[in-house]
Amino acid sequence: MKTNFNEKVERRGTDSIKWNVNGMLGMAEYADEESIPMWVADMDFKVPNFLIEKMEERTKEGVYGYNIPSENYYKGILYWQKNRNNWDIKKDWIVTNTGVVSAICYSIKAFTEEGDGVVIQNPVYPPFKRAIEVNNRKIVNNKLKFDGKKYTIDFKDLEEKLKDPKNKMMILCNPHNPVGRVWKKEELEKIVELCLKYSITIISDEIHSDLALFNNAFTSLGTVNEKILDQLVVCTSISKTFNCAALKIANTIIPNNVMKIKFLNEMERNWDKPTANMYGAVAIESTYTKDGEIWLEELKKYLEKNYIYMKNFIEENFKNLKCIELEGTYLGWLDLREMNLEYKEIKRKIEREAKIVIDGGEIFGEEGEGFVRINFACHEDVLKEALNRLKSTFPNE
Repeated sequence: MKTNFNEKVERRGTDSIKWNVNGMLGMAEYADEESIPMWVADMDFKVPNFLIEKMEERTKEGVYGYNIPSENYYKGILYWQKNRNNWDIKKDWIVTNTGVVSAICYSIKAFTEEGDGVVIQNPVYPPFKRAIEVNNRKIVNNKLKFDGKKYTIDFKDLEEKLKDPKNKMMILCNPHNPVGRVWKKEELEKIVELCLKYSITIISDEIHSDLALFNNAFTSLGTVNEKILDQLVVCTSISKTFNCAALKIANTIIPNNVMKIKFLNEMERNWDKPTANMYGAVAIESTYTKDGEIWLEELKKYLEKNYIYMKNFIEENFKNLKCIELEGTYLGWLDLREMNLEYKEIKRKIEREAKIVIDGGEIFGEEGEGFVRINFACHEDVLKEALNRLKSTFPNE
C-alpha cells in the first residue's frame, strides 16, 4: 500500500467547518476565500481507500436502521490496543459514545460532585475547561512548566493540588494538545503514584495516541500500573488518526465495572445510548486492522516531513519566531513572544495580511498567550504557501 497524501480534495463548498469562511470566523476576526485554514484539528487528507470501499458497500445495502456494534467492531478495538499500545483490554470495558469531549463530560458528572475540583494542565485543549465549568465543578490548574524549549510537569505543584480533599479528578492530555508532548512512562508513573496516593479519579484523553512522531513511544495510562485501573477512564477515537471526526464515534475504556455503570447511568440520563453510528462502526472495523496500521505509518512519515520543513523554514527565515520541539500530534506550537510587535497586532497581521487562520494560544489558557497553534496536517504545497505568506508579512522578524 502506498498512499498519495498530496492528492487534493476540494473542501471549500463541502460544509467543512475548517474551510468554510463562516467556520473560520468562529476563531478569527477576519477571514475570506483566500484565507488558508490551519486552525481546527482536522486533516486535509482523504481517508484510506479501503475505508471508502467499505463505506460504499454499506451504503449500497440501502437500509440505515438502528444498529449495534458487531463482534468485529470490538475485535478491532482489542487488536488496536494490544498491537499499538501493548494493552490487553477486555470487551466489557468498552463503552461506545459519540466523542471524547462528551465522554469527559459524562465522567465529570459520574465521578465528582458539584463544587469538586478537577485538575487540568494549561495550556491545554479548551473543552477541558468548558466541560468542568458547565458542570459546576472547579477548575484547578497545574500549569505546565516551560523553559523556552520544552514543557514539563510541575510535580511538586501537582501533588499540592491532588492532596487537597476538595479535588477529586484529574484530566490528562496524552499526547498533549497543544504543546506536543508525548509523556514519558516515567512521567506517567509519577502521575499514577500521586493519583493512587490521594484517591484521584483520572481521565486520560488519548485521542492523539496514534500520532506519536519521531520515534517517541506513546504509553497508555492503562499500562502503567494495574492498581490505577480502578480509578481510570481512557478516552479514545479514530477521529484524529484517520480523519473521521464527522462520523461521531469514540470508545471509552473503563476497567472498573462500578465506574462503568455510573458512566452508563449518566449517558442514560441524557437518553444517550452506548451504540455506534453506522458509518462510525464501519470505520472502526476497517481501520483498526493491519491495513490501518500500514496507512497510519505512511501518514506519520508525511506529517514528520511537513513538521521538519516548517521547523527548518522558521529557523532559517525568522529571528524572533520559534517552533517548539514536537513529539506528537500534527499541531505545531509557535512562540511569538520575542517578536517586536504586540501579540494582538501579530495575530491581526496573520489573519488580515498573511491570510492564515490559526488558533491563538490564549484559548488554551493564559499560559498560551503569545503563542499560536498551527495545523500542519495539510498538503505540502499549502504549508509552503502559508509559510511564505508569514515570511512576507513579517520580513524583519
